Amino acid sequence: MDPRLSELKSWSAQMLDQLGETLSDNWQCSVVAGDASFRRYFRITDGDRTWIAVDAPPEKEDSQPFVEVARCWQGLDVNVPDIKADDLQQGFMLLEDFGDIQFLPELSPETADALYGSAFAELLKLQRCMGLAARELPPYDSAMLQREVDLFRDWFLKELLQVSLSDINGQSLDQIFSTLINSALQQPQVCVHRDYHSRNLMLCGENRVGVIDFQDAVMGPVTYDLVSLLRDCYIAWPEQDVERWLSQYWELLQQERPDQLGEIDLEQFRIWFDRMGMQRHLKAVGIFARLKIRDGKAGYLQDIPRTMSYLLDVGGRYPEHQGVVEWLRAEVVPLMSSSGLFDQDAMQRWLD
Repeated sequence: MDPRLSELKSWSAQMLDQLGETLSDNWQCSVVAGDASFRRYFRITDGDRTWIAVDAPPEKEDSQPFVEVARCWQGLDVNVPDIKADDLQQGFMLLEDFGDIQFLPELSPETADALYGSAFAELLKLQRCMGLAARELPPYDSAMLQREVDLFRDWFLKELLQVSLSDINGQSLDQIFSTLINSALQQPQVCVHRDYHSRNLMLCGENRVGVIDFQDAVMGPVTYDLVSLLRDCYIAWPEQDVERWLSQYWELLQQERPDQLGEIDLEQFRIWFDRMGMQRHLKAVGIFARLKIRDGKAGYLQDIPRTMSYLLDVGGRYPEHQGVVEWLRAEVVPLMSSSGLFDQDAMQRWLD
């Protein structure tokens, strides 16, 4: 028995009836693949009509930010799911159905230019958001950035790999964390999705991008969502492609908001992009480790070697980061290989 699902189904049917979309006797409710949170998603199907019903237990998930951001971004013509109904006290929502076609399986060398071009168009629009109707977006401040990079030390190094950090290595990590955080704070601040990547972008027909999972939006660094997209934890591209797309987006930004970026050249933008990616990948590795240890979700471990490879490759291009990179390669990567936690083919592919 699943009492919450029964309540969600009853509530959804009632809401649809009020919307003039009364369900037939043959309607069905099926599970939709979820995410790393406590939210659950179900597809209501009645003939050729479909909706997404969301169960977000209010004691575990605050859905108010999702509703506020969705309504704000809709006003900016960002393609987010229309909220048909919500009851946040119960933790229920009824959403427009964007279907099942994620960016990730559709991306290929033949499709990437067009798909990323569509993603750029939506990103430019959401970056115009300067606040919500009822409140300001929270700032992506130094405290939040610090909490994120600390996940790498606390959950990946200490908890997952049982690394005992020397004073020197701990100080080196603190130094690189500080450099990356300062770089993020120096950037022009725009609206940031925080997870703008191939698993949170949907294809909704005619190459239109549907944007989901945006409830954690903040005001933060202009390169954050771009690096989430182009140095995606779930798919990697040749560096010359990343460089080309980076330049393309910088040019779009120059046209879109020259008052904000007119003084910033491509080289500075690239440095910000690189360092922002390092901060994000430290965070992501820590989160993947936490999902395994705390939540029993081991599947995310398979994404750590690819994500670590970004960190090592990009960090190795900057002399000030090479000490930490050399330590990670010399001590941490061998521990990953001997731990038995990671696929050895992935280790060889990404971290040799």
